[in-house]
Amino acid sequence: MSKINTQYTTYGVLFAISGGHFINDSIQSVVPAMFPILEKSLDLSYSQLGWIAFMLNMTSSIMQPVFGAAADVKPRPYFLPFAMVLSTAGVIGYALAPNFLLVLLAALFIGLGSAVFHPEGSRVAFMAAGSKRGLAQSIYQMGGNGGQSLAPVFTALLFVPFGQIGALLFTAVTLAGIFLLYNVSIWYKKQMINTGTSHNKSGKDSSLSIPNAMKLAILLLILFVFARSWYSAAITNFYQFYLIEGYGFSIQKAQFYLFAFLGAGVAGTFFGGPLADRFGRKNVLLFSMIGAVPFTLMLPHLPEFAVLPVLIITGFIILSSFSVAVVYAQELLPGKVGMASGLIVGLAFGMGALGAVLFGMMADSFGIRSVMLLAGALPLLGVIAVFLPSDAKLRSQQL
Repeated sequence: MSKINTQYTTYGVLFAISGGHFINDSIQSVVPAMFPILEKSLDLSYSQLGWIAFMLNMTSSIMQPVFGAAADVKPRPYFLPFAMVLSTAGVIGYALAPNFLLVLLAALFIGLGSAVFHPEGSRVAFMAAGSKRGLAQSIYQMGGNGGQSLAPVFTALLFVPFGQIGALLFTAVTLAGIFLLYNVSIWYKKQMINTGTSHNKSGKDSSLSIPNAMKLAILLLILFVFARSWYSAAITNFYQFYLIEGYGFSIQKAQFYLFAFLGAGVAGTFFGGPLADRFGRKNVLLFSMIGAVPFTLMLPHLPEFAVLPVLIITGFIILSSFSVAVVYAQELLPGKVGMASGLIVGLAFGMGALGAVLFGMMADSFGIRSVMLLAGALPLLGVIAVFLPSDAKLRSQQL
């Protein structure tokens, strides 16, 4: 176990960093929430919308492991408020961008803010967890998924009535985030001083002793999260258009259904940690994908009355492994908390950016229904979890 871990769970800090995660991911969710507006106001194609999602997620996914590895060598507490400064710049640009290229630039800044925030945020959650690492990671990730779930609400309540300029309202949120994360960074720095971890040499050296079997397990876990993120990318970025085209929904009604999926995912994220503590991390990982398969396959074929309950069930099941995958990665890479977070929350999950681009191109060429049919089969790849090390083997590695 990394020596920065504390004996007792510091709930005040956990909920504070979860609040920062909520704000960070709320700002990220502004990007897809604006898609129905940008499609009309800037006359963008599905492919261009996919490229915007690509810029946001790919920036975050590529840079998170870099910042995570740097944080393992030398933690930087004040990166937390700095990340929110980058997001502030991005959201202002997103509100004022008059064309596609400037929208891409604004998405780049929001993605960089997320890349800087997540590794340090995961370290804070780890430090404040004490012995309750599963619960702590659930609290932390629940904040992030809660922020992401608000994208449909933003669309329906802000962007439909106010248009693109409505994104400026979020500067007040990011300013509050800067203040909150500045205070968290003060606690973070004090913990580093108290535990002597201003330069985490143990984290640096531990990378040399990772067994080949564990490296393979990390690769399998990345592929697992990759498949889950592609499904999430299809739902988050394009399912609203499927509802509008296939069922004749208004933008507002489509956003309500999308919010139901994401809100159920928040609940799944929270309960996933305790469920993993009871039934095992590997078992929850496997169930979160294979258990969702019947629902993801039937979703494109349902009558309207059945769509909402199936969306809720799917969201709960498929995102129940979100926090579990992060904790599992941290146990595969003991002493490399930042890198584990960067690989799973950043690289693997962020690879949904590639899915967004390909799905956008597919929608332009073959129609939005083809995207939903392909996405429905992606959770079948969750069978990869069968080949992951058991929980007992992970525990033996910690000893």
